[in-house]
Amino acid sequence: MLSPVRKLPLKAPAQTDGPRGSGHPRRRPHRWWLPFLVAALLLTVMASLAIGAGDVPLGRVLPGVFSPDDESRPELIVHELRLPRTLLGIAVGTALGLAGAVMQALTRNPLAEPGLLGVNGGAALAVVVVIGAFRVDDALVYVWAAFAGAAGAAALVYMIGARGRGGASPARLVLAGAAVNAVFVALTAGLMLLTPQNFNSFRFWQVGSLGGRELSVFVQLLPFIVAGIALALLLARPLNALGMGDDAGRALGSSPGRTRAFGALAIVILCGAATAAAGPIVFLGLAVPFIVRTMVGPDQRLVLPYSLLLAPVLLLGADIIGRVITPGELETGIVTAFLGAPLFALMVRRGRMRDL
Repeated sequence: MLSPVRKLPLKAPAQTDGPRGSGHPRRRPHRWWLPFLVAALLLTVMASLAIGAGDVPLGRVLPGVFSPDDESRPELIVHELRLPRTLLGIAVGTALGLAGAVMQALTRNPLAEPGLLGVNGGAALAVVVVIGAFRVDDALVYVWAAFAGAAGAAALVYMIGARGRGGASPARLVLAGAAVNAVFVALTAGLMLLTPQNFNSFRFWQVGSLGGRELSVFVQLLPFIVAGIALALLLARPLNALGMGDDAGRALGSSPGRTRAFGALAIVILCGAATAAAGPIVFLGLAVPFIVRTMVGPDQRLVLPYSLLLAPVLLLGADIIGRVITPGELETGIVTAFLGAPLFALMVRRGRMRDL
């Protein structure tokens, strides 16, 4: 006698990012990443206000921010020195993290970064030229000079990387950016050496630092950074469509040319404002999108806002490390370069080009 055939339960097919049957599992963002990053940002801000050459008790931090007492030295330290530094760190970190994420999405190259592609170097060179030629000390003038330098550097790197067969491939853009950035760094150093009396007060700015800036610098740069952030976040869906290729993007109703133009504008605004405020800080725009994509996957609707939260955490953390690691103070740009260089080498070695 034949036994009845058992009906096996049907398994739902695995959800994929690509076409049906491609076999690539869909990454689902963990629901706790967002509150975790918000909490990390709040804790880092409190640490930035409290930790330094002279530590401030946590109970004196909030009074120092909102109602400082002229006779209380800890509260004056918080209000006059650390509050402008912390606010600037949030703004600069957000700008560089978002600029790196947009740049990597536009080029489909996870090694793209404003510092590595010469954008920050071009902005820094333009600011130093303005300082030497016109001897100005105005953050708003620095912003416009940095905008021009960042745009010129981006155009030059793309022109060099696009020459020859294959067009502007990721590897060519990185090599062209490294070469152009080296030239900009050499020119900037030469100008600093030729007229050291004019640039003496800006030597730490050239390394990249959050220290020594007044609150007025943050206030003047804030409108530019807010505009750049808004433009970058509005590009999340078009960047997703662009990541599927130009033809697929057009089929989805997106304009690749318009997306690239607005993306380049957002990068120039964010990098120009950040460099004018804190000098050229490298590797932050490389590390932040890389870490975020490992957390939430490649969807730009998540990568961009999560980069906005993670970048100031890392920059303020590097600034805190620079305050306490030596008896004096180590500039923020040196700390970020020291921490970011091994990550860059790891990404190249493991061939992370395929991850974006």
